Amino acid sequence: MRRSKPAHPPASDVDDSGPGGPESVDEPDPQALLKAAELTAVRLLARREHSSEELGRKLRSKGHPAGIVESVVAKLRGKRLVSDDRFAASFVHHHAQRGQGPVRIRTELRQQGVSDELIEAQLQEAEFDWVALAAAVRQRKFGATAPRNMAERAKQARFLQYRGFDSDQIRAALKSGMESCDSVTDGDAGLDLD
Repeated sequence: MRRSKPAHPPASDVDDSGPGGPESVDEPDPQALLKAAELTAVRLLARREHSSEELGRKLRSKGHPAGIVESVVAKLRGKRLVSDDRFAASFVHHHAQRGQGPVRIRTELRQQGVSDELIEAQLQEAEFDWVALAAAVRQRKFGATAPRNMAERAKQARFLQYRGFDSDQIRAALKSGMESCDSVTDGDAGLDLD
């Protein structure tokens, strides 16, 4: 019969007097904590842009103390490695290219802690034709054919609303879809067949 070893050594075998023993609990070195948080932040930023708030949230979720996180984010902001302006510009461009409208982009940027003034500035600077984008998104999803009835029209409008377009952009996109169908039935006017 095999005897199992005890899970813990007998109390007489434990050395309580040396470093790392129960009597000498070392406090973590603040500089080491700062360096570890900074290294984690730089690794996150190497992958993509982050807003200041998003970066802080990620660092805290990885177990870095709040005071250290604030210090690291401020230091990286001072070095221009973290920029809410650059993050917002990148975010607007990337999400518009994915077919998302300004309403959804605005909401998601707010969730990342970007100020309303900065969001509006970046949406203006982006100079996207939101109506054309909504029309292209509609056509990609539902084809060039205009909605045949009110149920289809409502379905397409709900889809565009979910994608983040406002009611004026949706109306214009649905109207442009109907106009493109009218031009096709009028002798293929406006189509480049070459």
